[in-house]
Amino acid sequence: MALESKSNPIEEEHQDEGDDVEEEIHHDEDELARNPSAPPDYEFFDITTTVDPSYIISLIRKLIPIDSVTSRDSRGVNGSDDDGRGDTNQTAEENEDECEKMDVVNDGSRGGEDKDTCRGLAGDEVWEEHGCVLWDLAASRTHAELMVQNLVLEVLMANLMVSQSARVTEICLGIIGNLACHEAPMKHIVSANGLISTIVDQLFSDDTQCLAEACRLLTLGLQGSECCTWAEAVQSEHILCRIIWIAENTLNPQLLEKSLGLVLAILESQKEASCTFIPSLMKLGIPSLLINLLDFEMSRLTEERVPERYSVLDVILRAIEALSILDGHSQEICSSKKLLQLVCDLIKLPDKAEVYWTTLSLISIANHMLCGW
Repeated sequence: MALESKSNPIEEEHQDEGDDVEEEIHHDEDELARNPSAPPDYEFFDITTTVDPSYIISLIRKLIPIDSVTSRDSRGVNGSDDDGRGDTNQTAEENEDECEKMDVVNDGSRGGEDKDTCRGLAGDEVWEEHGCVLWDLAASRTHAELMVQNLVLEVLMANLMVSQSARVTEICLGIIGNLACHEAPMKHIVSANGLISTIVDQLFSDDTQCLAEACRLLTLGLQGSECCTWAEAVQSEHILCRIIWIAENTLNPQLLEKSLGLVLAILESQKEASCTFIPSLMKLGIPSLLINLLDFEMSRLTEERVPERYSVLDVILRAIEALSILDGHSQEICSSKKLLQLVCDLIKLPDKAEVYWTTLSLISIANHMLCGW
């Protein structure tokens, strides 16, 4: 006859306590795995960022183009004594140490071949990875201010001037665009010698994403407190012609929205910037461009509802509205029978819930057109 095993209450109690302790340990380990340890000698509420500033600085250094480092090393060598001895070697060693800190390969004995290899496909991928991290971090005001204090604008400008990669150019413009969203970094951008003109030059790129980021950045500049400086940079007829050409010829909805957003920012900044873009825009045919684009978007809207084009329609109507209220320049667009017909068709459009944000613009445009008639 089998004997029934009797449980020992003391052993069960110890086992339960052991299980509780083990569970608590696992719980603590899980918490530690999810949350980083607090830095020493700092209270939690005194922490302004979860990203180590030294990490951001190291990322900036890794974006330094090879050509810039080489040029600086050459100046260091040439700045030595005339006999080219002693101090020259010392300067080269100092430059080598500095370059090692910046994770830049700089070995003169290897020649230009290794430098090209450093920025080959693998090098570009690494650069893009670091650049995209900075692009994200620049959205934070604290990170953005730290970045401009550590010469990120100089590094980005150097890349814009020497890079042959469209992706590198796009990332540089994207980082500067996020920096421009903050007041203090925007002042640094405006005060950086030659940076705004370098940004404007990117409007002549052939890459869609680069053009979109350039238009976005210029729009932010014209909408900010430093709009006068940005307006002066784009007021030439040559630049305005390029912006209109982009809006007229692109097939990419995102680029169309960004380029028209730039046109809208130019129209809205007319009074504050005290620049004379409007006569040039009228001469370049901006009223007919906006009407033709509205006609095209209306045809797309009646055929097929494409959500990504709703924002394009919205910015077109806002640009037409801005043009219709400009004193001395509204007659041409307000007297257009084609525009009046398009506005009426859009008002009559069934199921306007998807484009409800255009209602105010439509009312304003119709009101100004009726007053003009």
